[in-house]
Amino acid sequence: MTTSETIPIAPEISGQEETLAPLDLRSLFVAGVHFGHPSKRWNPKMAEYIFGKRSRAHIIDLSKTVTMLKTAKDFVEEIVSKGGECLMVGTKAQAQGAIKEQADKIGAMYINQRWLGGMMTNFQTIQARIERLVYLEDAFAKDTIVAQTKRESLMLAAEVERLNKFFGGIKEMEKLPQVLFIVDIEKENIAVAEARRLGIPIVAIVDTNCDPTQVDFAIPGNDDSVRSITLIAQHIGEAISNGKVAAQKAREERMAAEAELEAQEAAARAEAQAKAAERAAEAGKIKAEADAKKAADAKKAETSAPETKDEPKPEVTNDEDKTASAKSSAATSDEEQPKSEAKAAKAETPETPDAKTETAAEAPVVEATAKEKAEPAKKPVTKTKAAPKAKAKTAPKPKAKAPTKAKPAASEKDDAKKTAAAVKEKPEATEKSKSGADDSN
Repeated sequence: MTTSETIPIAPEISGQEETLAPLDLRSLFVAGVHFGHPSKRWNPKMAEYIFGKRSRAHIIDLSKTVTMLKTAKDFVEEIVSKGGECLMVGTKAQAQGAIKEQADKIGAMYINQRWLGGMMTNFQTIQARIERLVYLEDAFAKDTIVAQTKRESLMLAAEVERLNKFFGGIKEMEKLPQVLFIVDIEKENIAVAEARRLGIPIVAIVDTNCDPTQVDFAIPGNDDSVRSITLIAQHIGEAISNGKVAAQKAREERMAAEAELEAQEAAARAEAQAKAAERAAEAGKIKAEADAKKAADAKKAETSAPETKDEPKPEVTNDEDKTASAKSSAATSDEEQPKSEAKAAKAETPETPDAKTETAAEAPVVEATAKEKAEPAKKPVTKTKAAPKAKAKTAPKPKAKAPTKAKPAASEKDDAKKTAAAVKEKPEATEKSKSGADDSN
């Protein structure tokens, strides 16, 4: 193929540069997409895409070109619609202008100068240089560049120009692209190798001298004609543009769905808060009613209570009642005191037969003294003096009975009563004997 073959058709497509030509056989034929390389430079792997040979040059089958171009467009549009990026690569002289023009038109990333080794496999280093370019451009735009001399300023300007030459099309690239569009994979073999190593799919224009197995989506066509490259780049750019529109639409729908979901959640929260406030108000109302009812019941109980509770206890006005109550309280206290003393003495003494008999003998004496204290003061004082004599006389009797077994509790009580009666009779006898002696005198 020579450039003289494409000159006659230039006026026919000059008016179609601004508008996209339809994807059909006629538009591809007019653009010269069907011209291949001389037959002696062909790759046998491209045999399925070759229609025939003419003037010692291969002719590409445009029907397969149309089919495979549509498939590639659909794939690129799908990738971009999901938020991916497509990097357009064309560093040969015929592709530099077309690639830059279409990329700037649709806002895509591109590389139209030399592909630097490690552009994707060593992206961290490339990203550092991109950041340097952005910094210098901002410094020059804001006139904040720090330079000691004019020579240094010129050197920084030259650095910005050089960085723009290689990285101007990827200044906004923050991550690796998801798909590559390459023109002439034989020239861009380094880009193909890096993409294959990183697993990035490749869409490329393959001529009759290329290996179509190295790319994922091959587009059979002429990669040496400016018009052919421009036409195919326009269709790929259309796919990228449609994908971006779809991505924007999906993003807006997602944001609308999130906003709607947030609105629903806010409405649900407001409803739940309203219900909670209503329940709290009802609970407060019920509690207030219960408190009011309880207060009313308490007030009612206070008013209906008997008045006798507040009256003081009646005082004992009768002197006889006063003396009777005093005597009864004194008698109970006197009776309780000897009993407690007897229990304490019993607990202290060991449990021997002699001890039991002694306590049995002393018990009547203690009871007798308690009874004498309880009696009114009318009795003479001599009765109280007789108590020690009774103790002295009654004490030896239990000692004689010590060898005998201890009597049960009932018999002890009877003996105590008998001794108490004997103690009472003896003082009376002594008084009578004294009175008789006085009479005789």
